Amino acid sequence: MKKRKKGYGLLIIKAVIFTLAMISTVIPNPSASKICMLGYKAHCSFTPISTILCALFAGLTCFYRKRKLTE
Repeated sequence: MKKRKKGYGLLIIKAVIFTLAMISTVIPNPSASKICMLGYKAHCSFTPISTILCALFAGLTCFYRKRKLTE
């Protein structure tokens, strides 16, 4: 079994937060002030860009956690 270093759990929580943020950006919101780039009123007006960035940050967090904090 691999040994985990200090901070492993914190990075899991960070990856989960980025994933939830990614999902929340595409949720439709009729009271939004602007239409997103996909053509509907979403929770975030920068929907495709912010979704991709959140996915990238979640992936980088998982990559770092796997490489640096697992022996």
